[in-house]
Amino acid sequence: MDHDRTIAFPLSTPPRIHDNDAMAIKQLSETLINQIAAGEVIERPASAAKELIENALDAGATRIEIATAGGGKALLRVTDNGSGMEEADLELAVRRHCTSKISETLEDIRTLGFRGEALPSIGSVAKLSIASRRVGAAGGAEIAVAGGKVLHLRPAAANPGTIVEVRDLFFATPARLKFLKTEKAEAAAITEVVKRMAIAFPRVRFVLSGSDRSTLEFPATGDDHLARMAQILGADFKDNAIALDAEREDVSLTGFAGVPTFNRGNSAHQYAFVNGRPVQDKLILSAIRGAYAETIPAGRYPIAVLSLTLDPALVDVNVHPAKSDVRFRDPGLVRGLIVGAVREALAREGDRAATTGADGMLRAFTAGRSGFQPGWRPSPSTTAWTAETSPSRPYERPAATAGYSFAERPQAAFDGLVMPTARAEVAPPTEPARAEEPARFPLGAARAQLHENYIVAQTENGLVIVDQHAAHERLVFETMRKALHSKRLPSQVLLIPEIIDLPEEDCDRLMVFAEELGELGLAIERFGPGAVAVRETPAMLGEVDAQGLVRQLADEIAEWDTASGLAAKLEYIAATMACHGSVRSGRRLRPEEMNALLRQMEATPGSGQCNHGRPTYIELKLTDIERLFGRS
Repeated sequence: MDHDRTIAFPLSTPPRIHDNDAMAIKQLSETLINQIAAGEVIERPASAAKELIENALDAGATRIEIATAGGGKALLRVTDNGSGMEEADLELAVRRHCTSKISETLEDIRTLGFRGEALPSIGSVAKLSIASRRVGAAGGAEIAVAGGKVLHLRPAAANPGTIVEVRDLFFATPARLKFLKTEKAEAAAITEVVKRMAIAFPRVRFVLSGSDRSTLEFPATGDDHLARMAQILGADFKDNAIALDAEREDVSLTGFAGVPTFNRGNSAHQYAFVNGRPVQDKLILSAIRGAYAETIPAGRYPIAVLSLTLDPALVDVNVHPAKSDVRFRDPGLVRGLIVGAVREALAREGDRAATTGADGMLRAFTAGRSGFQPGWRPSPSTTAWTAETSPSRPYERPAATAGYSFAERPQAAFDGLVMPTARAEVAPPTEPARAEEPARFPLGAARAQLHENYIVAQTENGLVIVDQHAAHERLVFETMRKALHSKRLPSQVLLIPEIIDLPEEDCDRLMVFAEELGELGLAIERFGPGAVAVRETPAMLGEVDAQGLVRQLADEIAEWDTASGLAAKLEYIAATMACHGSVRSGRRLRPEEMNALLRQMEATPGSGQCNHGRPTYIELKLTDIERLFGRS
């Protein structure tokens, strides 16, 4: 057997070549070029709708009407009252890279469209007609394009503005049709596009209609952005939104963030805009998620509308032909601005209970009856309530760990801290206790405890029901978290430093944050080329996978230019300990203890939600109670 013989297997099958001319370089036809471009610009009917609406807005339209059929595949018509076009403009509009919106540079883009690709891309894969009349002109003109070929350009009767009609989308590229979703799904995608545009431009009236949908109208609200958001997100958003207004190094952030208890099951209700342009940017969405950390339950998402304004030279909107992604020159600055502004707003006003909580309570009281009837009683429950089976009772560790105290090693970093408590000193017998006036405090004065878990407090204009365990758990956690950020955390020295091999660029990134990591108890230093040495780890983490932790931090720093992962791990440990050091469900409290808990909640940021993101209290207005009894 010949051991020196080498057998080579081709990595792929080479193309079959019949003659020398088959591989000659050729100039593609204009139609084929447009169809290739259309694959990126026009992915689905919603993409075409977005481009046409952007053109209408750039033309200064104040009224835009969108009509669809077959989910936009059979028909998509956009009518506007913008500046309109002349016949010569129409001829250029359907050619690639013809635009009126930029001249020689991409450094100062102040319009939604600028690439000059949308109309020729649509015309290459669909039947496109444009009728337009410039404001003040005696007449209008019309152009028709099908499959990339101009059918006619002629004078036509038209109102001032433009009507763009797209029929049989992707008829020229049938393969793309196979990848489209159902008509209902495509129609819903167009609706979402219109909603985003409507939020960004409250001065514009939008109407969405067609044979495949019920008519949707958003009247103009002028400068009242919150009113327009209420049209899109529901009337409840106005009552549960916190205004944002922050600025950092010439980057400004405005908008509204929903209180944490006003959340949804997906992220579809998070809207972001950069210089008025609707975007779906990963950095912004991640910043929103980080800002609401520890306040939203797992699997739930906050509602937020954020608008960033900055110099166009500091943001690149030319990342993708669809223009939905952007790149910031300083992503760390933008992320920090969003996280800081939202957290400041939540600390200022986010502790209030969502109005939907009271609405849910009212629906629970009135479920199954069409009106208040004398003698009505709620349906009996099939399962008796106990503290052990309460749905608000947190997930607990096994009984073997129930004896945790601050003497245990994992919690040694918090040994000696003054923990918040619901206990209060009883007034001496010689001094009669004075009843607290409900009007003095936002959460009122305690009046009762139900099922050894829920505190009922009377406020000036209603009542509040507090989950005692969830509330105190949050108070304990906030005290621990404050300690984390107020001093250097204790660390444990490794007997043998752990050497971790990393790419050189990751080592460089980690060393930039070496001092910050040291404050959190993680001491690292360079160990020759392509490696770092871990000499100390945070004591409260106990036995830790140093290699996995450092690699994760390197990846996070590379992506977001921050090192928040370690702090998040420490806060997770703090949250776990807070859960086991709090007032338990099923414990009976004295009135003094209940009132002490309410006062601490009022003085503690974030006390409106427990560490797991659930609400700690629900507020019911007196008018709501009176409505239950038919008194209003």
